Amino acid sequence: MLDEQGRLHPGCNVESDSYGLTICAERVAIFTALAAGARELVALAVSVPADGRRRTADEDEPGTAGRMPCGACRQIMVEYLAPEAVVLVDGLGEFRPGDLLPEAFRLR
Repeated sequence: MLDEQGRLHPGCNVESDSYGLTICAERVAIFTALAAGARELVALAVSVPADGRRRTADEDEPGTAGRMPCGACRQIMVEYLAPEAVVLVDGLGEFRPGDLLPEAFRLR
């Protein structure tokens, strides 16, 4: 996660045996940035093997579906990233938050 001051805020998956309590790296990075006082979040890089596990050098590259952020992360991106922020998904390209979730939930 990159904020308006050029500071990087890392994130990692935090897994739980109760799957619903798991939190993705994207949300960890966003919340870390907010907790550090970031006011404008301008870029987010996402990189993960499709099956979520580390690969050895002789294994094939993972598919693309597992690289995309989940719906919960997309909602948080729409809420907290600047509309023009870049979301770079490794191997798939650049997106804007609104492109990832065009019908995001809104209170207003």
